[in-house]
Amino acid sequence: MLDLERIAEIKEIAKKENVRFLRLMFTDVMGTIKNVEVPVSQLDKVLSNKMMFDGSSIEGFVRIEESDMYLYPDLSTWLIFPWENGEGLVARLICDIYTPEGKPFAGDPRGNLKRVVAEMKELGFTSFNLGPEPEFFLFKLDEQGKPTTELNDAGGYFDFSPQDLGEDCRRDIVLELENLGFEVEASHHECAPGQHEIDFKYADVMEACDNIQTFKLVVKTIARRHGLHATFMPKPLHGIAGSGMHCNMSLFNEDGNAFYDVEGERELSQTAYYFLGGLLEHARAYTAICNPTVNSYKRLVPGFEAPVYVAWSGQNRSPLVRVPASRGLSTRLELRSVDPSANPYLAMAVLLEAGLDGIRKQTTPPQEVNRNIYVMNEAEREAAQITDLPSTLHNAIKAMRHDEVIKGALGEHIHANFVEAKRLEWHAFRQQVSEWEREHYLELF
Repeated sequence: MLDLERIAEIKEIAKKENVRFLRLMFTDVMGTIKNVEVPVSQLDKVLSNKMMFDGSSIEGFVRIEESDMYLYPDLSTWLIFPWENGEGLVARLICDIYTPEGKPFAGDPRGNLKRVVAEMKELGFTSFNLGPEPEFFLFKLDEQGKPTTELNDAGGYFDFSPQDLGEDCRRDIVLELENLGFEVEASHHECAPGQHEIDFKYADVMEACDNIQTFKLVVKTIARRHGLHATFMPKPLHGIAGSGMHCNMSLFNEDGNAFYDVEGERELSQTAYYFLGGLLEHARAYTAICNPTVNSYKRLVPGFEAPVYVAWSGQNRSPLVRVPASRGLSTRLELRSVDPSANPYLAMAVLLEAGLDGIRKQTTPPQEVNRNIYVMNEAEREAAQITDLPSTLHNAIKAMRHDEVIKGALGEHIHANFVEAKRLEWHAFRQQVSEWEREHYLELF
């Protein structure tokens, strides 16, 4: 049913603020932000869910004979970008994808997450909160405006000017985000040269995923104003840390944070432990979604702070899942493997479903590991029930294809299209001969 009051409010704002164009945004299966831009004269059509587009041209959507799709804007996502476009402003609406029959499209990542959230609510939970910590690199542009591999600074963790030459760019990004309604909690230089992190306040999972996509757009836009290219590629350079997107997650019910129990061990509820058990049990399978590129696995190696092993701890930062010290409403589980190339809607669908499966089956996690796992030998890891994350995209896809829970979290359409796209990506990568191979083998053999 159309929200007539909200529609009238949006129309009034658009007229008052001189909005001239509308960006109808959505996300494809690979996580790429797409949009249909229309003049504001089409606002009535947009707000009445009558805007059609060709779904066959979008990765992982539909075949050419099934191409007609409708954009249903989520009116709560109305937002006016602060930057001008010619004579007026541009507003955006994030949309869900519907079929001509008026049904949610099974290949829409955002709509799929809504489906999993509905399953969560059937179990008695009211919300699933996400606090993301996305990292990115800033590279210089060449004279043609193309990205180079030259970093814009030589700073390190928490450095400041003159070492952190990205500080002005990062500050402008923060100001722009705040103009758009983000509550930015922290921003700082990360450990690698040219690497940055901006943390914004947690939100309900749907809003948080929308925020991640908006965040990426803002970061890239402001970076280019500074003559820089921002990339969320997980591992753009050899020999330095890659970019992650740690995900802080918590379930809420009518009584508050369902992960908190003042009487529980470490003040964690049994629900938290079961959710943790599900995250660990399905970790190898959901890695393909949370680390979806060939390049993702160049980050998931020992020695650069990224997790490699399936384990958890409340103290050290080498395991896959960490339990931060905060309690009460801030009680949460931090998954450290996710990288910012992931489609946030798909990543949160599989993570939520993995945790809910742990709750349904009352999966007890293994004992926490408080040693630095990187210095443990194979026998010690085996004794502690510590397994490895997949080392390649190929192995991650194989693990996902054998996990019915993760397949169910994606739905048949998204799962099939994702697997096929990643199979082709891996096949193309395997055919390439790298400079490393030539350096090591050309003269030797």
